[in-house]
Amino acid sequence: MRDVTTAQPLDVQPTPLALLLLGREADPRSERGVECPGDLPAPSDPDLVARARAAKEKLGDKVFVLGHHYQRDEVIEFADVTGDSFKLARDAAARPDAEYIVFCGVHFMAESADILTTDAQQVVLPDLAAGCSMADMATAEQVAECWEVLAEAGVADVTVPVSYMNSSADIKAFTGRHGGTICTSSNAQRALEWAFQQGQKVLFLPDQHLGRNTAVRDMGMSLEDCVVYNPHKPNGGLTPEELRAATMILWRGHCSVHGRFSLDSVNDVRERIPGVNVLVHPECKHEVVAAADYVGSTEYIIKALEAAPAGSKWAIGTELNLVRRLANRFADQGKEIVFLDKTVCFCSTMNRIDLPHLVWALESLVAGKVVNRIQVDKETEHFAKLALERMLALP
Repeated sequence: MRDVTTAQPLDVQPTPLALLLLGREADPRSERGVECPGDLPAPSDPDLVARARAAKEKLGDKVFVLGHHYQRDEVIEFADVTGDSFKLARDAAARPDAEYIVFCGVHFMAESADILTTDAQQVVLPDLAAGCSMADMATAEQVAECWEVLAEAGVADVTVPVSYMNSSADIKAFTGRHGGTICTSSNAQRALEWAFQQGQKVLFLPDQHLGRNTAVRDMGMSLEDCVVYNPHKPNGGLTPEELRAATMILWRGHCSVHGRFSLDSVNDVRERIPGVNVLVHPECKHEVVAAADYVGSTEYIIKALEAAPAGSKWAIGTELNLVRRLANRFADQGKEIVFLDKTVCFCSTMNRIDLPHLVWALESLVAGKVVNRIQVDKETEHFAKLALERMLALP
């Protein structure tokens, strides 16, 4: 094998795509507001950890750092709390004395935190290019056009929108305006049960898999009760008759991480690891969920592994950073925890929040400069909060 320590440097220039994935460039055509002005510390800076600690100590109680479960370990180390997106937004709202909320997650999560916190608090996203491919699969213009299609088919009046937490503030506001509610992967069934008490049909945004799995697996509907609205086709690719016959109108969106797991992944891991328990997130495809032993949200996955007996074997279908962290956490208990797929799969946009970006954001706050502030306009905030409050009022 070639000794890489003595290899000569290659005369290769990084492509724009490579720079984008490394967090050194941005593509304003695919993400909203991705320019990050200012100079980041070099990722090889050996003093980054010390700088992050020093900046956080100087800021004291003025700053509250939130770390999503899918973040890198180097970032999680500096989080005051960890959790899923909605838990973190609520944690931020419970700290009204914190002047700055530094959200180590993605754009829609920081929007939710801004909606739920006070006007005196400022939410910071260390890298504005940390978006969410699923959330970006449903724009306000596309959803407004979809509602017109439903109206022309004569079903808008009996349709209730239910939007997944993994959606933009604009989509949450649309949901609030049209009498709908928000859901998480933990309470999607309760949200759908509530929605069917209000109307006859549900428009589920933006993740088709969570909507389908909840309706079919948890509520006993059939796959034939579900249709998929494709915003890139005329009338969503559906006829008025199909819309009138459907119970669940699913938006054609998905998670780029969970959507990659396949039935082959499940079959392969069962062959490789006899007696393995397959545990997957409900954002996975329906055939994967149907073949799994256990299905649940990120918090469910963590609690299931906490309660698992020593010596048990688990294949987990969710983001790799979390799976690795859980594998290390429970290794001394003899629990074998592996990633469901053979292919490495990080959430690429979540991973844009790295230590250089976090240090830059914290040191800027120390210097009295608020960078990458996330602000939701008042009208959008009002209707988005209305939809969130309907979720909070669910039994």
